[in-house]
Amino acid sequence: MMTSLFTPYQMAGLALANRIVMAPMTRSRNPDLIANELTATYYAQRASAGLIVSEGTPVTPSGQGYAGVPGIWSDAQVAGWRQVTDRVHAAGGRIFAQIWHVGRMSHSALQPDGGAPVSASAVAVAESPYSMAFITQPDGSTARVPPTPPRALETAEVQQLVQVFADGAANAISAGFDGVEIHAANGYLFEQFLNPNVNQRTDQYGGSRENRLRFTLEVVDAIVARIGAGRVGIRVSPNGFVFDMRPYADNTETYLQLARELDARGIAYLHLSDNGSADGAPHAIDEALLARIRAAFTRTLILAGKMTAERAQHLVDAGLIDLPAFGQPFISNPDLVRRLREDMPLAEPDRGTYYGGDERGYTDYPFAG
Repeated sequence: MMTSLFTPYQMAGLALANRIVMAPMTRSRNPDLIANELTATYYAQRASAGLIVSEGTPVTPSGQGYAGVPGIWSDAQVAGWRQVTDRVHAAGGRIFAQIWHVGRMSHSALQPDGGAPVSASAVAVAESPYSMAFITQPDGSTARVPPTPPRALETAEVQQLVQVFADGAANAISAGFDGVEIHAANGYLFEQFLNPNVNQRTDQYGGSRENRLRFTLEVVDAIVARIGAGRVGIRVSPNGFVFDMRPYADNTETYLQLARELDARGIAYLHLSDNGSADGAPHAIDEALLARIRAAFTRTLILAGKMTAERAQHLVDAGLIDLPAFGQPFISNPDLVRRLREDMPLAEPDRGTYYGGDERGYTDYPFAG
């Protein structure tokens, strides 16, 4: 049976206008770390998506890895995001806040008091032109720089971070978001706990698979207790390799166990991020793995990564996913849903304006005539 991507979808009691998801994308347009009118315009332009997931928004100053990213730990930040959610809702859209901590993918210039970034363990990111923090330099210009080597979080600090995430989730609801997505993908803090090549801890957060999953599940539980399971999603990247995430033997089993645990908690959705594989293959999550995750997680399943309309339709019709997510096409096509529905040509985004700057390459892409 053909399932239309463009008809309404019910997700944990939340009515989505269609199945198309706008994936989270860092744009670094907020030098004061507060979402503003320009941010609101950008998201409102794209509110025809069934669901928008916001750019990653740090829950604490230590969670920042990129200059100009709006956070969600202060009253001023909550007020800034409320402008965004009000505009999106007025345009008929739905929006979740992606709550974030980059862990070791940071630089002392971004950290409170210029300290070292924090991680599961004191394991530095291997040097690579693809593994960079994004900082504001003393002269006001921005630059991509290698991350500062991290220090390991103390056990008590891990437990404090669980509550910091719960506070961030509550702030997101206060700001008018329809829910939150925990950013546990792409080599950031949660994956630094999940991956035994980075997590060398000897306390209850390290060692066995159960222990490596503990921080993620404690955060999920704390957020569910605060805002309700139906408002919670999580993003993960099985077989991910970005930011020096090296392969490990029980990668698949780690994510299948996590999927089962999340399913039991009744959260709204599981969002898979597929950045391709370290050897250059376009997809790290093949259909066989999708089927295993689908069996483990029975609720809404989202997939992002080099998505096309054809692939989206195939995977939805095959029952392997519920919602396809599109990232970069939404940058240059604010009306992407209409363009996909009517099979119109897509505008190409300008990579030079992805990060930082003003409205150029942000809110000035035209709608189709």
